[in-house]
Amino acid sequence: MTNNGLSQVTQYLPILLPIVIIQIILLIFALVDLLRRERVRGPKWVWILVVLFINIIGPIVYFLAGREDE
Repeated sequence: MTNNGLSQVTQYLPILLPIVIIQIILLIFALVDLLRRERVRGPKWVWILVVLFINIIGPIVYFLAGREDE
């Protein structure tokens, strides 16, 4: 990576870092909640794929639509 490329990365780091941290926190909370629940709307394996592969939106969709009230 050239010096110019490195300066571009460090320029956007203050914007990207909070987004990455929020993504990781949402991912962990969604997976822990999903694995602890006995019942969810639909198969658990589908929700695991949604949470893992649809960045930021996947965990939010799980929390809004995938959880069943116990």
